[in-house]
Amino acid sequence: MPMRILLAVLALLLSVTAQGSGAKNNAEALSEMLSGYESYQADFTQTVTTDEGERIQESTGQVKARRGGDFYWHTDPPLEQTIVTAGDEVQVYDPDLLQMTVYPLEDRIASTPALLLSGEVVDLASSFKIRRQDEEERKVFILEPRDKDTLFLELAMVFKDGVLREMRLHDSLDQHSRLRFEEVVLNESIDDERFELDVPDNVDVIRNEREPG
Repeated sequence: MPMRILLAVLALLLSVTAQGSGAKNNAEALSEMLSGYESYQADFTQTVTTDEGERIQESTGQVKARRGGDFYWHTDPPLEQTIVTAGDEVQVYDPDLLQMTVYPLEDRIASTPALLLSGEVVDLASSFKIRRQDEEERKVFILEPRDKDTLFLELAMVFKDGVLREMRLHDSLDQHSRLRFEEVVLNESIDDERFELDVPDNVDVIRNEREPG
């Protein structure tokens, strides 16, 4: 999954509050569910396939995110990588390469649909067409960006008992990423140190002025 898409879909967890009043439409129902998330922690399994269903990659790891734009993403070996936000920067650490790349969290990225790492409210209805396609005991919200110049074509968010359990993403390269979340912990305190990268002295630090891809 390209890193910008990763940032976008994870940031969506903590960037909304309930909207409007009266009868709930799909956007309001999804916003209301997510508005109770002050923090989100889980183990994940990610599977990436082609449009024809051919498996490209599978990985596991851990994610931690909290309202205000802080998040941590760690992919286990053999594809080990750690991504954290740090103020107005995104830091990507590749231990096998002994390299950390620092990207600016540019205004253009930060204002795209769902990528509200500042924790500001997003009006889902104005950014996405949202439909429901529930599966037995699971509530499934399918988001299609209204802006066609975007990083993904469609995102499904799957909830069970009010907890996000899965994301299914169809990106602009016709790849499909499926993220399954286990051992989910909601709204527990996360130490500030989790969102800080402590890398060895021999790691090369590269500052990239272009947005992460």
